[in-house]
Amino acid sequence: MTLTIAICQTEGCFADPDAAISLLDATARAASQRGAALLVLPELFCTGYNLGADRARSLAMSREDARFTKIRAIARAHGIALCLGFPEIAAGGVANSAALIDAAGEILLTYRKIHLFGALDRAMFAVRGGGFPVVAWRGFTVGLAICYDIEFPETARALALAGADLILVPTALMPPYDVVADHVIPARAYENQVFIAYANHCGSEDGLAYIGKSSICGPDGAILAKAAAGPELILAMLDPAHQARVRARDALLADRRPEFYRSLTA
Repeated sequence: MTLTIAICQTEGCFADPDAAISLLDATARAASQRGAALLVLPELFCTGYNLGADRARSLAMSREDARFTKIRAIARAHGIALCLGFPEIAAGGVANSAALIDAAGEILLTYRKIHLFGALDRAMFAVRGGGFPVVAWRGFTVGLAICYDIEFPETARALALAGADLILVPTALMPPYDVVADHVIPARAYENQVFIAYANHCGSEDGLAYIGKSSICGPDGAILAKAAAGPELILAMLDPAHQARVRARDALLADRRPEFYRSLTA
């Protein structure tokens, strides 16, 4: 059965979680009205990305936080699943996290970013994730990655080998890394025969600019929907039958020769 998903490319509500939750409510309503079963939002959507260490700590939340309860209520109210990023309170500090919440408001998966990018990421986040979990949802096996994670081919490959059909990637991509949005994301989808939803910020935060170019790619590398540079809600239909045909035609994962790749992780 086909499934429609949406990406909200947005300037967000920098350092204002309450405003971000209001924006989420309006966007979830709009996406649901257009037939989307899932809405994917950018990295650290709840707070903005360019926070600095002090603001990241002060705005971090747990999954039991009242703000997170409101987010789960939005999913229930509009009957739509949500994937969004947030700074998470964790033992040992703060993690750059993303959650997948189903249309009943249940948290299906929480993922913590593994590959921290640059001095800004490393200053804000002391806690990294420890693996690439997947979860079953609406006939798909879904995995999460965050921004820089997907630039490492091992991330998508690990998720694909774990059975992922769909990888959701909240991101905060900035200049000069257009190559990631334009070429890396379709390549990751093609080489792993998965759908990828890549949800970026646009505009700027406290002097840090974002390029937009959010996209939804198919398992053959086809770009099913792509945003330009500004705020936009994009939608695409995911067809599991098409994915099955792609996988049957080209047995990329089955034809791997892992016995020759062991040095890659040595």
